[in-house]
Amino acid sequence: MRVHFIAIGGAVMHNLALALKQKGYKVTGSDDEIFEPSRSRLYSAGLLPEKNGWDPEMITSDIDVVILGMHARDGNPELEKARELERVPGSGLKIQSFPEFLYEQTADKKRIVIGGSHGKTTITSMVMHVLKSNGIQFDYMVGSIVEGFDTMVGLSEESEIAVFEGDEYLTSALDRRPKFHLYKPHVSLISGIAWDHMNVFPEEEDYLEQFRIFIEKTEVGGSLVYCAEDPILQNLIKSSGRILDYIPYREHRFENISDKTQLIFNGDKYPVNVFGRHNMQNISAARTICELLGINHADFYTSIASFTGAARRMQLLQENDETAVYLDFAHAPSKVMATTTAMKDQYPERHLVAVLELHTFSSLNAEFLPRYEASMECADTAIVYYNPKTVAHKKLPKISVRQIAEAFNKQGLDVYSDADKLMQDLRGFSWTGSNLLIMTSGNFDGQDMQSLASSIIDQ
Repeated sequence: MRVHFIAIGGAVMHNLALALKQKGYKVTGSDDEIFEPSRSRLYSAGLLPEKNGWDPEMITSDIDVVILGMHARDGNPELEKARELERVPGSGLKIQSFPEFLYEQTADKKRIVIGGSHGKTTITSMVMHVLKSNGIQFDYMVGSIVEGFDTMVGLSEESEIAVFEGDEYLTSALDRRPKFHLYKPHVSLISGIAWDHMNVFPEEEDYLEQFRIFIEKTEVGGSLVYCAEDPILQNLIKSSGRILDYIPYREHRFENISDKTQLIFNGDKYPVNVFGRHNMQNISAARTICELLGINHADFYTSIASFTGAARRMQLLQENDETAVYLDFAHAPSKVMATTTAMKDQYPERHLVAVLELHTFSSLNAEFLPRYEASMECADTAIVYYNPKTVAHKKLPKISVRQIAEAFNKQGLDVYSDADKLMQDLRGFSWTGSNLLIMTSGNFDGQDMQSLASSIIDQ
């Protein structure tokens, strides 16, 4: 099969391209700009486009599928050429988004789709880790690099199941359906619901409706696993008339001893590398999915003990006896609160410095900002960073330092709009007996978090 990617440089897109090349497909692609690590990974695989930009001459009649990335817009010259060829009588060319393509690749397999406003990447990663540890073949797609896996996407002829992270964001610039509506799962999971993505779901009810549809897209007679501790989700489940096996889960029992977390099950204790109440919910979710796939309790607990987390999900960057530096993808209010609380609960004797970058459309929206109230309450020192240029780029109304401070309502909150100054000040802190938690879905305008962590630990 020959496949061409329009906007091959995206996180999932380039991983799918790598996976298809490994599968033996002929793969080409294009993009107007490609950043690291996509660039190096595509180059190593021989898939890096010779030049930036779009070239309609790359779209030929011998292509079977053109996969359209989120970055590609209507009017893209390659897309227009593909549409022309698609209309030719007898043409075998199809234009698909990556969710459509993944569904088609796994149409004859048992599909497990893990969705929710928070925790879906970690739960998917946990399930992948346990399945691999137990020698079970499976296809997968996850939104982060997971230890033990070379790519974020894996497809094979031999596997009988597929485990996909289900993202509620739009499928492509041309397809306004959320990605998780296209997978038609046999087993669905919803970890929780907290309004996000105001740019495409301007009202909270719009956002909730996407999860109602997700439930309706689950195959009749299938299973829906859900967090019973989320009241919004509970109400959604009660109103659903879909004929499914509804399976609730709750926070796993645990204890913390000397900064280490142990799971408690049937009187036995199992040490794990992740911590925080939200991760105890995630572990229960993963265990429930694994049970449905035939993994017994003993094998699950043996496997989950070696799980170290997904990249940028409570990721330990550096530590010594006095200080630890963590990086997390948290950006929405519920995620910020859960992550900050987890850090303080795990290290109660240490001073916690929590730094949050406001980077998403929702987080930089003045109407959404008040939802962050009390989200950093567990931090001893709370810092928020935003770039006014990012606000302008997203064509949002200006927000001020005062607006941010009032929205968070956190005594002593520091607000920065200069990333270099923030990094300089963080390096100048006295870190003995303190931890740093960095929360962002961006990168603080190109700052090197690993370098920051090293300079703090080497003080």
